[in-house]
Amino acid sequence: MFSKCNFFILKIKRNILVLIFLAFATSLLLFSSNNLPAIKKGLSLWANSVVPSLFPFFVATELLMNTNFVNVLGRFLNKIMKPLFNIRGEGSFGFVMGLISGYPVGAKIACDFRENNICSKEECERLLSFTNNSGPLFIFGTVGISMFGNSTIGFILLVTHILACITVGIIFRFWKFNSFSSDYFGSKNSNFKKFKNVTFSNLGEVLGKSITNSISTVLMIGGFVVIFSSIISILKASGILNNLILMFTPIFNFLHIDSSFIYGILTGFLEITNGISSISSVNIKEISVNIVLTAFLLGFGGVSVLLQVLSITSRTDLSIKPYIYGKILHGILAAFYTFVLIYAFPFFNFNL
Repeated sequence: MFSKCNFFILKIKRNILVLIFLAFATSLLLFSSNNLPAIKKGLSLWANSVVPSLFPFFVATELLMNTNFVNVLGRFLNKIMKPLFNIRGEGSFGFVMGLISGYPVGAKIACDFRENNICSKEECERLLSFTNNSGPLFIFGTVGISMFGNSTIGFILLVTHILACITVGIIFRFWKFNSFSSDYFGSKNSNFKKFKNVTFSNLGEVLGKSITNSISTVLMIGGFVVIFSSIISILKASGILNNLILMFTPIFNFLHIDSSFIYGILTGFLEITNGISSISSVNIKEISVNIVLTAFLLGFGGVSVLLQVLSITSRTDLSIKPYIYGKILHGILAAFYTFVLIYAFPFFNFNL
């Protein structure tokens, strides 16, 4: 009897993904009336918020990777990157572009560096932990102005997001501190295998490829947004989400936090754009709670972004662990810095 039970459990483990995908396909049929509006909302968020804020940076990143800008920036910032983050100067390109662009540019650059032997495996994993961030256009424009209707809130979230990013990078300088890849030969042998140096003669070709690659990445992000919008809709229509809300309500009441935020936190854990949109729409007098929770989600990124990063890192030998640990820490630090900034400076306190 005991062996049969073990065999049954083992069989479930082997087929768990099949069961999950079957459940998802069945739920799409059962809750189709709820899924269609959710999918339309997800597409609207993607088209109106994600594409305008990310697509230009994707193209700019691709174009810069076809120049010697990475090497020049590396030589210029090596004295800063090495002491702070224990990463060679070329890693500064991933750091800078990760800050000014958005998910998942930082992860893509880290993987490109690994594939082209520009940084060691350990350095690329350190890059993964802190360079994949929400972009300033998304934080300031989409979240601050569009969702909260206040540019100052966007500024606060942007500053604390950057501070938390730098802090995570400093902490993760000790990731595999005494390890070194045996297949890494240094910058003299590093080269951009898949990138062609841009000149006026091949500018059209390089620009076309940059746009094509950027469109592919943006469409991938849109696919994740739509899929997770469907998942959130299914969880809500099936009652699972409501049961989770009831489960967490006593904890939020104990912490004196409005339970209306539970929905936004749970959805934001899955998909950041939907979650922040929900949190920003909760009307309470202490809006600082909305801002702090938003800061956490911006830093954490959500499961949707995690899977986007995993789809990129899967083509390399980089571990996903530093990314997961780094994003959890980033979210906590961003929320902490936001809380301190709001209550330390009354000018930034928007509570009624």
